[in-house]
Amino acid sequence: MTGPGPTRPTILQRLLRFRRGPWENLATVVIALGIVMLMQPFSATAYAYSFVTILAGTVSFTVVSHFPE
Repeated sequence: MTGPGPTRPTILQRLLRFRRGPWENLATVVIALGIVMLMQPFSATAYAYSFVTILAGTVSFTVVSHFPE
C-alpha cells in the first residue's frame, strides 16, 4: 500500500521559502526610493526619512543576499 500522494505546500510554507531574486529587487527599490527622497526639494519630512529608508534598504539587501537562489 502506498502512502498519500504529494500534497501542495501551504501558504505559510510558500511564504517561508525565501528566494533571493524578488527580495533583492524589493530592497533595491527601497534604496532607490530613499535616494529620490533625499534629492527632492518639496518635502522636509521625506528628506528627513531618506537616510533611514536608504539604510533599511541596504540592511535588507545585505540580509537577503544570504538567502538561497
